[in-house]
Amino acid sequence: MKSINLLAAICLIFATACNSNKETMPRPPVAKKIPTNLEKHGDVRVDNYYWLNDRENPEVIDYLNQENDYYDEVTKHTKDFQNNLFEEIKSRIKEDDTSVPYFYNQYWYYTRFETGKQYPIFCRKKGNLESVEEVMFNVNEMAEGHDYFQLNGIEVSPDNTLAAFGVDTVSRRQYTLRIKNLITGEIYPDKIDNTTGGSNFANDNKTLFYTLQNPTTLRSEKIMKHKLGETADKDQLVFFEEDETYNTWVDKSKSEQYIFIGSYSTLTSEMRFVNADTPDDEFKIFQPRTRGLEYDVNHYGDKFYIVTNADNATNFKLMSTPITATGKSNWKDIISHRADVLLEGIDIFKDYLVVSERYNGLKRIHIKRWDNSNDYYLPFGSETYSANTSTNLDFNTTKLRYVFNDMTTPSSVIEFDMATQDKTVLKEQEVLGGKFDKNNYTSKRIWATATDGTKVAISLVYRKDTKLNKETPLLLYGYGSYGITLNPSFSTTRLSLLDRGFVYAIAHVRGGQYLGRPWYEDGKLLKKKNTFTDFIDCSKFLIAEGYTSTEHLYAMGGSAGGLLMGAVVNMAPELYNGVIAAVPFVDVVTTMLDDSIPLTTGEYDEWGNPNELEYYNFIKTYSPYDNVADRDYPNMLVTTGLHDSQVQYWEPAKWVAKLREHKTDDNILLLHTNMEAGHGGASGRFEALKEVAQEYAFILDLEGRKE
Repeated sequence: MKSINLLAAICLIFATACNSNKETMPRPPVAKKIPTNLEKHGDVRVDNYYWLNDRENPEVIDYLNQENDYYDEVTKHTKDFQNNLFEEIKSRIKEDDTSVPYFYNQYWYYTRFETGKQYPIFCRKKGNLESVEEVMFNVNEMAEGHDYFQLNGIEVSPDNTLAAFGVDTVSRRQYTLRIKNLITGEIYPDKIDNTTGGSNFANDNKTLFYTLQNPTTLRSEKIMKHKLGETADKDQLVFFEEDETYNTWVDKSKSEQYIFIGSYSTLTSEMRFVNADTPDDEFKIFQPRTRGLEYDVNHYGDKFYIVTNADNATNFKLMSTPITATGKSNWKDIISHRADVLLEGIDIFKDYLVVSERYNGLKRIHIKRWDNSNDYYLPFGSETYSANTSTNLDFNTTKLRYVFNDMTTPSSVIEFDMATQDKTVLKEQEVLGGKFDKNNYTSKRIWATATDGTKVAISLVYRKDTKLNKETPLLLYGYGSYGITLNPSFSTTRLSLLDRGFVYAIAHVRGGQYLGRPWYEDGKLLKKKNTFTDFIDCSKFLIAEGYTSTEHLYAMGGSAGGLLMGAVVNMAPELYNGVIAAVPFVDVVTTMLDDSIPLTTGEYDEWGNPNELEYYNFIKTYSPYDNVADRDYPNMLVTTGLHDSQVQYWEPAKWVAKLREHKTDDNILLLHTNMEAGHGGASGRFEALKEVAQEYAFILDLEGRKE
C-alpha cells in the first residue's frame, strides 16, 4: 500500500511539473476570425482570415510581428546554435573571391567580393587582365542606408562608355532604371521607374529599349524606347502586350545585329525584331502567335536559328530560316525532334553549334561544326550531375565555357577548346575551413515507383560513414512546377546537414522537365496532383528501402515547392517529422481568381483558370489552404517576406492561422516573416545565410542535434 501511495505521489509531482511547464510555454498568436464569403460558380467558401490581405492595416502588421515574436520565443534555445551554424556555413566561403573574367567587346569583365562585405563589386579591364581595374559598380557603397538592395541588368553600350542598370530597394522586383557614364562616373538624371531592371542599347549608343511593368499586377506588358538625355515621360511605346495572360521582354542577339521583342505565355510565344543599327524602324513580327507554338530565335549570318516545338515536336527541335523570310512555312529542320531527348537551348559560335540537351534526366552538351566535319558530346562520368554552358559572349572563338559539378564535387568553370578538345579548369569553387574532402561523401540516383507505375528519380548525397537505417535523418527537397528541373548540384551550406548525419535528397517529380517536356505536361493543369503523389511515393520508397523512417523524414520546398509542401501535409502528414515551407503558394483558388495579384493571369496555363468550373473544382481539391482539416500535422516552419511580389505574404500567414485553428496535435508550427524582404529573402550574401541557418536549426533541433 505504501509503495502504491509513493507511486501516486511521484505521478502527481510529475503531472504538476508538466502542467507548470505548459503554463510557462509561450502561447501562439490567435488571429481573429472575420468571415468573408467568397462565391464562385454558386459555390461559397468562407475565409475567416481574408482580412490579412491588407499590408497597410496596422492590425495585420501587428499579427505578423506577434508571429515573429512567437517564433523568437519558441526558438530562443536554438539562437546560439543558429549563430554557430551561420558562422560555420560562412567559414566555408572564400570572402575575398573573384569570378572568372570573360572577354567581351575589348574588355575583360568580372565580379569580386571583399572580406566582410555583403555585396559584389562589378569591374572590368581593357584589353588584357594586366590593365588597370575599372570599378563599374561597388554595390556595397550603393546599398548603404538600405535594408534591402538589389542591382540588376547591367547593360554596357556598344562604345563601352555607358552602363544602364536597375535598382530595387524594396524587394518587389520593381526596378528603377538608371544610366551611368563609365568614363566620368556620373550617373545621368535619366530615371525610369517600375521596370524589370533589364535593358538593351541599340548600336547608336543612345537608344535604350526596356520593359515596363503594370504597376498593380507587375506584369511585364510594355516595351519602351528611351533616348539618352530625355525624360521618361517622352519615352516612346514600341510594343504593348494587350493579352493579360502574356508577358513581354526585350533582348539583343549575340551577333549584336538585331533587337528582339518577345511575348510569351506558358504555352505560346511570339517574337518581333528590328535591325540594331536602325532602332527607329518598325519592328517586324517573326512568326504570328499560334496557340501552342513556342519558339526562340538566334541569329547567325544570313539565317535565324529557331528552337521550337513546331509540328508536334514535344521535346523541341532546331530549325533555320532566311533572315528575309521568317514565317513558319520557311523553317527547315537542322536537328529533328527526338522523343527521348529534350532540346533545352543552343550557343552559336562562328565555326561551332553547341546544343544543350537532357537525356534520361541528365544534361548533355553536344558540339557540332557547322561544316559537319566534327560532331561529339562532352564526356561526363558521374551518375548524377549538373552541367551548363556558361558566359559565352565571344562569337569568334573556339573556346566554350561551361560549369560542371555534382552533389559531392564543388562547382568548376571549365574552358573547352572545341577544335583541339583540350580542357582547362579555370576555377574550382573553394571550400574553406580545412574540413572538406569530397572523398568523404557519396551520391547516387535511385528510382521510386509512383502510384500509377511511373518511375520517379531521386538524387541522394550523404557522408560515406553515415549508416542508412530507420534512425537516419533525411531531408527530401521538391519543386515540380513550370517545367523547372532541380539539377543535382553541390552546396557548401548543405555540408552542415551531411556532416551531422543527414541524407539530402531531391525528388525529381512530375511538373519539372527532368525526363523531358512530357514530364512537365504530366504535372500541371488537371494532372497537377501527380506532382504531389510523386513526392509522397518517393517518401514512402525511401522509408520502405530503409533510408529513413517517418520519425526522421523531413520535407522542404519553396514557392511552388511550398505548394507541394502544403499539399503533402494535407494528403500524407504522417510521413514527416518536420516540414519547411518557404514562401509557399498555398491559397491557390483565391489567388488564381484575383487577376489584380501579380503573376495570376499569366499562369492560367500552368494551374488552370478557376473562372472555368472544371478548373475551379479541381484546384479546390488540392489547394492547401482550402483543404486544412482537423488532423495531426507535422512540425512545421513557414517563411515569407512582407514585400513578396510572387507569393503574397498573406497566403502563408492565412495558412498558418487556419492550421492553428484546426490542427489536433502539439507539434511546433512557426511562421517567420522577413519584414524587409520579398520572395528571394535577404539581399546580402551573408544575411541570406542566416536564413539557411534558421531552417537547418529547425530540423536539427527536432533531431535533438544541438551542435
